[in-house]
Amino acid sequence: MSAADALSPTEAAGTAEAVVTPPAEGTPDAPWHHLDRRMLLIRPVLDLVKSLPVLLGALLFGHGEPWQWIGLVFTAIAVFTGVSHVLTSRYRITESQVEWRTGLLQRKHRAVPRDRIRTVDVTSEPKHRLFSLAAARIGTGRHSHGKGPGKDELVLDAVTIAEAQRLRTLLLHRKTEAGATATAAAPPDQLIAAVDKRWLRYAPFTLSGLAVVGAVVGTVYHFAHELHFDPIQFSLVQAVVGHFADTPVWLSLVVAAVGLLVLVSLLSVGGYVLSFWNFRLTREPAGTLHVRRGLITTRSVSIEEDRLRGAEIREPLPLRLAGGARCVAIAAGLREGKSADKGGSLLLPPAPLARAHEVVAEVLGEDPVATPLTRHPRRALHRRLSRAVLSVLLLAAALYGLAWLGALPDWPWQVALVLVPFAALVGWDRYRGLGHALTGRYLVTRSGSLDRGTAAVRCDGMTGIVVERSCFQRRAGLVTLIAPVAAGKGKYRVLDVGETDGLALADRALPGLLTPFLTGDRDRG
Repeated sequence: MSAADALSPTEAAGTAEAVVTPPAEGTPDAPWHHLDRRMLLIRPVLDLVKSLPVLLGALLFGHGEPWQWIGLVFTAIAVFTGVSHVLTSRYRITESQVEWRTGLLQRKHRAVPRDRIRTVDVTSEPKHRLFSLAAARIGTGRHSHGKGPGKDELVLDAVTIAEAQRLRTLLLHRKTEAGATATAAAPPDQLIAAVDKRWLRYAPFTLSGLAVVGAVVGTVYHFAHELHFDPIQFSLVQAVVGHFADTPVWLSLVVAAVGLLVLVSLLSVGGYVLSFWNFRLTREPAGTLHVRRGLITTRSVSIEEDRLRGAEIREPLPLRLAGGARCVAIAAGLREGKSADKGGSLLLPPAPLARAHEVVAEVLGEDPVATPLTRHPRRALHRRLSRAVLSVLLLAAALYGLAWLGALPDWPWQVALVLVPFAALVGWDRYRGLGHALTGRYLVTRSGSLDRGTAAVRCDGMTGIVVERSCFQRRAGLVTLIAPVAAGKGKYRVLDVGETDGLALADRALPGLLTPFLTGDRDRG
């Protein structure tokens, strides 16, 4: 007789009650999880650094005054708030929602329904990577133009990298095979694109370093103005100014332009390395595109293929002249915001144009962006030329008026007149870039010159179609079609297409939608 058979019924029942199964993840009684306690080694230091200007001001200029303690109290409150946030924050994933609680003196309890979750962005900044941590942003894709985390976004800062990946898999990979077994091996991820060192040659043509130079110059000028500081007092600055004063103006401009170009190029290459190094675009077995990139700050973004509404190839003018482009996804739930949200839809960093088309073909299963486009009427050319040239002439006239009044010298309006041929060239290039096509289930539209974009949008993803026509377009017999999409930019335009062709294109893109209006026009005719 076995030991189990020797137990009496009462003893067996007691043994069964003693074995308590813990609540599982994704159930109504799911367990609560805490943020990683190693964040307590980081958060006070960060809060102290943020409060450093107030603290230094109180210590240096207080001189024993009573208000000196205000800075110390403010710093203590900031550090205490950060520590209490780490200690009191808890989260759990139930069957229907993700819950988050925090607060010691003022408690907060927020919940996001799981069926509305669109993104789980995993970001690991240097402060996180020091302890192998990450920040997981759980969002619903709303508030596209917001400036920060909205009420429908939860930020878990910080969790372990393994926990962040577990959350991403649990919340986004909801599709499982009905007949899958626990012993079946998961197929490996499919690599679609990875960064190539040779792509660094496209970095200077992104001109991203120009924004850095502008920000630095603006910051230095602001502080110098606030502190009443004159940089000319430095002997080095005086020597440089004296050198340029003794050289011809044209040579000074050439040297300054070359120096600026070299500086912008170096900063652009550095920005490219920091942002896109280790870039990998993979397709996971659950039908999800996974993008990982970053050298110092790593970012991981998942895009469910069911939410793809198309793709777009962006070609800014300098990058286009170098034969490069970048590719972005048109997907529901991905924001086009700023800061950490920017670039969430990126499928390929600046790379050869042919590689961008290959990525589109891999992601969508076809490459509608490569479809030959229908050119727009010549009347669209006249509109672009007149608008480009007229805007420069109006600027020149305004500068001439200010010069006539003595508020400005004569050279600004003369420079504006010199820009007229360039404005005409931009207008011609804008017309040259116009085009549209309807191929299969995709509406393809292209426009722009300084920042040209070719977008392929699924017709079944459009929420309607808008036919827009200004008084000038009416006189020229042109219309603009607007395709609203709950993804990407929100709407994509087919600019200045012929009225007859535009209505026919809209009717073919969404059959039957415009039939009542077209029939009414024929009846009135």
